[in-house]
Amino acid sequence: MKQISHNSLVCAVDLGGTNLRAATIDDNGEIHDRARFPTPHTDNPTEIVSALTAAVTECSKPAEARGQNIEALCIVVPGSVHAQTGLVVNAPNVPAIVDFPWKDAVEASLGGPILIENDANAAAVGEMWKGAGRGYQTIICFTLGTGVGSGVVLNGQLLRGIDGTAGEIGHTSVNPFGGVKCKCGSIGCLEVYASATAIVRMASELLTDYAQSTLQAIDVANLSAKEIARAANEQDACALTLFERMAVHLGVGIANVVNELNPEAVVIGGGVSAAFDLFAPRAREEMMRRAFPVPAKRCRIVKAECGDDAGLLGAAWLASARIELARV
Repeated sequence: MKQISHNSLVCAVDLGGTNLRAATIDDNGEIHDRARFPTPHTDNPTEIVSALTAAVTECSKPAEARGQNIEALCIVVPGSVHAQTGLVVNAPNVPAIVDFPWKDAVEASLGGPILIENDANAAAVGEMWKGAGRGYQTIICFTLGTGVGSGVVLNGQLLRGIDGTAGEIGHTSVNPFGGVKCKCGSIGCLEVYASATAIVRMASELLTDYAQSTLQAIDVANLSAKEIARAANEQDACALTLFERMAVHLGVGIANVVNELNPEAVVIGGGVSAAFDLFAPRAREEMMRRAFPVPAKRCRIVKAECGDDAGLLGAAWLASARIELARV
């Protein structure tokens, strides 16, 4: 993945389930200005457009005061995006944004060239540009958060597929028989075993068998992946068993993509990656047990380095790349 050489400033926006974050970023990946707004909880996508507009306006003010222009805008969303039209074609966790003409609506509100991209795709690009994927040409990036997002960079190119839905590894089934139903409508998806939401669900299910677990002191409604990880680090048997199960399912998912795509590295990000040491070694064991030996031995499993900024950085790179292409 080449570096962007021209001097530009772009605005990147990450539409999350809780917050809508914006940042101005230069061609070296340096973040200059930030803004954060609550994501509207609504079925009306135009309300989200209004919040996007407010975030971009607020974030751009300091740049404009310095005499800098925003050359492009990239918005990353939690759903599969058709690259040519900017339409979100699939978003199991945020159905309100599906089939809404984001590109037209935001351009009408803000003007200028606008790019819409899947958040996990952008995170993969961000990690390849400035994070744990530096120096590689083929990586898989998992974002383990409320759901399981994933992005694929293959031979230096973001893999989108004909409809923009490629790389949705979180919605590949790792337990089709008797598995848990996923929000996408399928059964036994990786997302229902490796996300923060899944970790909390599995903990509540396991606790009935672990009367001595320290997690018993926490009301089920207040359980969080962070608290469960804390318990596991303190050698709580229930929490350790849970991360073992989560790691096995994640290892199955990784083994599948290792056999299919032969990546150099699998990068694990998202909030659950804070517990990387609790699940990554076991996930690698499962991957080695199931995948072809040669690609499995080659593939590294590494913790993401860009944190919450991965999607913003990837969005900036993609927007800058579009500017560069337009100038050729």
